Amino acid sequence: MPRLIKDNQVIDNEWQVIPADFDAELPTGKLIVPLARWLDNSDNTNLAPWLGSEDEVEKVAEQLVQAPLIAINFPTFMDGRGFSSARLLRERYGYRGELRAIGNVIQDQLFYLKRCGFDAYDLREGTDLEAAIASLNDFSVSYQAATDTAEPLFRKRD
Repeated sequence: MPRLIKDNQVIDNEWQVIPADFDAELPTGKLIVPLARWLDNSDNTNLAPWLGSEDEVEKVAEQLVQAPLIAINFPTFMDGRGFSSARLLRERYGYRGELRAIGNVIQDQLFYLKRCGFDAYDLREGTDLEAAIASLNDFSVSYQAATDTAEPLFRKRD
């Protein structure tokens, strides 16, 4: 079974990601499907949505906050729109379920993904997941406020 990082631990990945161009009948089990397909079947508890870079959180936030898991796809490591989507879901819309980074997620991004509200990371096959967990804490201090630190560093002066 594939493995991923969730809540700073390596666990089995029970969810299968269905690509956007998949047009056959869905297999059984827990599936992460493209947003449009999930919206058509959001009452199915074995389905969770994945958002692409082009998907606008604001338009579907009311439905999304009901999902047990939301995956955000990073098509390339240079596409940072998923960071913004995660912060919107956590801060503006109060999403409290699992927020998973999928796609072209690299270890160097994990610290920043965590700061934006992600708590699960489906990294590329072959990645050393134990080393990746350590990179979640690459920095001990952050200047800016984020989902994991409500107050910026300059406000914490003694």
